[in-house]
Amino acid sequence: MIRIAQTLLVASLLAFTPAISVLAQSDAEISKTLDTLFGSHKPYQDFLAGLQKAVAAADKTAVAGMISYPLKTKIAGKATTLHNAKEFAAHYDALVTPKVAAAVKGQTYAKLFANAEGVMIGDGEVWFSGVCSDNACAKQTVQVTAINQ
Repeated sequence: MIRIAQTLLVASLLAFTPAISVLAQSDAEISKTLDTLFGSHKPYQDFLAGLQKAVAAADKTAVAGMISYPLKTKIAGKATTLHNAKEFAAHYDALVTPKVAAAVKGQTYAKLFANAEGVMIGDGEVWFSGVCSDNACAKQTVQVTAINQ
């Protein structure tokens, strides 16, 4: 019985090992991941720096200009769609809560999580990705695609 419990414990620890090692990445490793996923890491690296600067300054206008509209989100637990920067700025404090702001300001480039859907800040408080600028998607602009309080 003890042997079975030890085997299960070891198996459980091994199951989590890959997730732990993914979190310990360098700037070069996340750059390589972003290059693979999106073709270039530089727009994403620059976007993160710009978003952090705007959030740290509580610059509602700058942050509103970094959002992909329409933005489907929740405000006070109610599903809401914001259609433009003016609507976003009016609800800025309800969206960029202290928790969201802390996640953005505290995020390091090396500890970003990225997949084909985009790039995650914190524990999913903010997601950003390349958004098609035209119907052919010949050009993309990096923008915030989700905010989760």
